[in-house]
Amino acid sequence: MGEWKIEEMTLPALFEKARKIYSMDCDSATNQEIIKRGCEALETCDEMINKLGLFSANETKEDVSTSNLKYLLVPFYLVELTERLSNRDRLEIVKTSQAKLKKFITFCEAMELVPEEELQISAEEASDTPAAIRAKKIGRFRRQRAAEMKLQEIKERKERRERSLRASALSTPVEAGEEDALDDDGEEEREAWLTTTISLSICKVVCL
Repeated sequence: MGEWKIEEMTLPALFEKARKIYSMDCDSATNQEIIKRGCEALETCDEMINKLGLFSANETKEDVSTSNLKYLLVPFYLVELTERLSNRDRLEIVKTSQAKLKKFITFCEAMELVPEEELQISAEEASDTPAAIRAKKIGRFRRQRAAEMKLQEIKERKERRERSLRASALSTPVEAGEEDALDDDGEEEREAWLTTTISLSICKVVCL
């Protein structure tokens, strides 16, 4: 992962580092230091979010900007990574995780983020066969991966457009449609975070 100093990084950069670690398909026994760094990054993200006051108790998802939506997942990612640490008291981790997840779900409910359709699927799973439950979990996993790929595609497309706009700013006016395309990317990004990445993370907690 290379050397990186948490104390010198911005919130967006820290979150992206931590999200990449969370997404790694790694053997926890051989990547404990990386996982630990991811946990430290997320803990710092949480501190920054609180200091900046990015979220308010009286807000809903409609009040949160697209650029800040991803930070709603910080506590979820932190719990997931913490549970991959092998040299910790498992009972203590479980107790702490349950408390954090309960707080996470309560907050998501207040933000009107818990999708009704996912709750319905969770309720149905109580009477499903093991094979049906597994099929639904695989389906969620695939939707999660598809959303992550979409987010990465949007990010790369925005970066290419922004580089192009900066390069031509002094000599060429912005072409018609380019600003609208950036707005469309924002709408796509919001949809990807809200309807898949965040909703599936919430559902994973609800299903526990």
